[in-house]
Amino acid sequence: MPSSPPHPASYAQRIAFVAEMAARLHRYGTTAQRLEAAITALSQRLDLECEAWSNPTGLILSFSDPTRSPGSVDVTRVVRLPPGENDLHKLSEADRIADAVAAGNLTIGQGHTALRTLDREPSGRAQVMQVLAFGLAAAGVAGLWRLPWLDMATAAFTGLLIGLLAQFTSHRPALKEAGDALAGLIAGTVVTMVAVVVGPLNLNTVVIASLVVLLPGMSLTNAMNELSSQHWVSGTVRFAGALTTVLKLTVGAMVAVILLDRLGLEPRVRAWRPQPEWVEWLSMGVAAFAFAVLFKASRRDYPWVMGAAICGYLISRYAGNAWGSPAGIFLSAMALTAAGNGFGRWMQRPGAVVRLPGIIMLVPGSASLRGLLTLIQQQDVGVGQSAMLTVLNIIMALVAGLLFGNLLIPARKNL
Repeated sequence: MPSSPPHPASYAQRIAFVAEMAARLHRYGTTAQRLEAAITALSQRLDLECEAWSNPTGLILSFSDPTRSPGSVDVTRVVRLPPGENDLHKLSEADRIADAVAAGNLTIGQGHTALRTLDREPSGRAQVMQVLAFGLAAAGVAGLWRLPWLDMATAAFTGLLIGLLAQFTSHRPALKEAGDALAGLIAGTVVTMVAVVVGPLNLNTVVIASLVVLLPGMSLTNAMNELSSQHWVSGTVRFAGALTTVLKLTVGAMVAVILLDRLGLEPRVRAWRPQPEWVEWLSMGVAAFAFAVLFKASRRDYPWVMGAAICGYLISRYAGNAWGSPAGIFLSAMALTAAGNGFGRWMQRPGAVVRLPGIIMLVPGSASLRGLLTLIQQQDVGVGQSAMLTVLNIIMALVAGLLFGNLLIPARKNL
């Protein structure tokens, strides 16, 4: 059979483009197995052979030219990167650019230029929306748990403070490393002071709602998903990073509580959830909108993102009431994973637009933080073990749902 014509771009240009695309997909929060599959597919369409290896803090990309003798022009790129953050808009744009370059609608140079346009600093309005979304997410989650109005207001105010802290530390590496501990310190201090001065609160629950955006539930789920896909190194590193985040949040919150206790300030604590059902429904919409902002989705994708988040929560809630919480989480994760794969298959867009927000309200971040707080406060290993078993059950149900969802509707697009 006649050989296909060579790609018009040079070998070095194609390598540079694929390496740049891999670094961006990593930066936008893509898991190891999906990133490696996407880069391998892109390389093949650009007449390259690429062996990709991804972990949460870097990439190794080994390239070769299939038209030349093995080993004659092999190139290896080692890229050190910080852990990625979910950015649905940039992920969708990077996927569109990759498809356009691979199809020949854009040259390699035009593709590089298009990628560089994604590096623009967010506008002041976008930064304000991110801060507000911290408060809305905290208030929304508190409303989903039907906490009293004072609890919801305290969570919203504390969430706003943590959003301001996140913006302040985002460009200050020295502070960013301690950002989670500082957030826990702020949450513990503000919530405890409100419980001392204003009125009684569901103390631990309000602290957890205030920190909901920083909880590593998605990281825990992705870690177990990578481990189940036999990406041992990436899954182990991601799991360790998630545990470290939980520890830093717990340390910060407990330091605040202990210091205020030494000062003789005794918070008033109660366990009370009096809100009617309509508050939960309203909070569901507020939380879904907040997560659409926090995932940095495009405006045109807000209906998809919010709809996926609401559907995921409703399936989990009603199926959980009928057959138990693990069954509800499993069915919700399976349905939203299949829906995300279908979205990618029929809309030719990344399935993450539906899949990520669909499972965000199911992830076990709040349960892990609650378990660690309870363990430290009560100094009771039995209580801590019970909470950790709850986290394990949630993770197992989520991972099973992700696996079976991929079987129900196989993914056509790797993202």
